Amino acid sequence: MKKIAILLVSAAMLGVWAPRCLAQSNAKNDEAPKAEVVTTPIKVQIIFTEFEGDKKVKSLPYVLYHNAPHGSELKPNGTKLRIGSRIPVTTGGGQMQYIDVGTNLDCRAVRYDDGHFVLQLSLERSWVEGEVPVSMDKASDRVESAASSFKEPVIRGVRSDLDLAMRDGQTVESTVATDPLSGRVVRIEVTLNVLKCFCDITSRTAPLRGPPSNRDGGIGRRSVQVERV
Repeated sequence: MKKIAILLVSAAMLGVWAPRCLAQSNAKNDEAPKAEVVTTPIKVQIIFTEFEGDKKVKSLPYVLYHNAPHGSELKPNGTKLRIGSRIPVTTGGGQMQYIDVGTNLDCRAVRYDDGHFVLQLSLERSWVEGEVPVSMDKASDRVESAASSFKEPVIRGVRSDLDLAMRDGQTVESTVATDPLSGRVVRIEVTLNVLKCFCDITSRTAPLRGPPSNRDGGIGRRSVQVERV
């Protein structure tokens, strides 16, 4: 009788748990595998150059590394660079606030099947150029003094939003602008290069981990890792 009772209990438990295990197994089988995103690592160089007439007075280069996905649409993720300082300025009534002054670069790109890239850039650069005295007193007829005035910085800047169709190794002079006050001419050049050491492999969203493998003829290969936001 005891053996019969044990067999009946075991059969009942098996009947309860078997459907659950089968449902979990079917749910796992129904999950579609995630498609891998194929990317090409690229190097984007941006140069801000200023001229006074024909004389070059300033040249500021920046370099961004980006994994450009293959397809026909730009992805929301991109590469960003922020560099600069916080400058104090007066807001009236003896109050002050800080303004970010420097360079902001945003980059997105996509590679088409024919090998060309569509590069979307948002470029912004600001700088301090001189200063002007600002009275800290509310009375406008009061004589300015060193104790009652504050030197306010003169902040100038340039901003450009670009959509460029480019190929590997190409340089484009994308922007030419003249400052109406100083007369200086600002030129922006953009150069795109495919990272040659990775061009013969498929870069995935999940980089390879661990030591280099010998499965590819003794050469360890890794995907380029760039900061994405």
